[in-house]
Amino acid sequence: MIIASSVAYGFAFRIASFSAILGFVTKSILIHWLGFGVVMASVGRLIANQHLMTTERSSSHVKQNVEWLYAFDVHCNAFVPLFVLLYGVQFFLLPLVLGTSLLSLGISNTLFAIAFGWYFYITHLGYRALPFLSNTEVFLFPIAAVLAIYVINLVGYPFGLGCNASRVIAYIYFEN
Repeated sequence: MIIASSVAYGFAFRIASFSAILGFVTKSILIHWLGFGVVMASVGRLIANQHLMTTERSSSHVKQNVEWLYAFDVHCNAFVPLFVLLYGVQFFLLPLVLGTSLLSLGISNTLFAIAFGWYFYITHLGYRALPFLSNTEVFLFPIAAVLAIYVINLVGYPFGLGCNASRVIAYIYFEN
């Protein structure tokens, strides 16, 4: 899925050579999915094992902890809706979201806010499924930051503080 969408973005942004498209595909897989996944799985596992373990244990229970591969699986499950919104839906809305108007900023940032909000919600559900963890609501806290950034961008647009996330990403990956 990532390979096909990365090639489509390469053609849409008129990447000239096959090696440049291959480089973008590699960057998409290694940074967007694997790199982000390694960081999020490691952080999630660390938080869960150090701060969210239940203290109720009987002598017949074995000490349990969150394995790194489970945390990476939670990331993979949460990445799917993010991928669908930011790679799939956004691709078909490129002419609209790359504009400079308030509508473009609103649609682009709404896509990003929903995608990352959904990512953190599914991450929360993945950790909540483990019976030996408590207070897994902490995995929902980043949604507050996503909403704050979204509101600041939307309200700040008339004052020059609005930042269109799609334009920023397109600049980073395709203008250099």
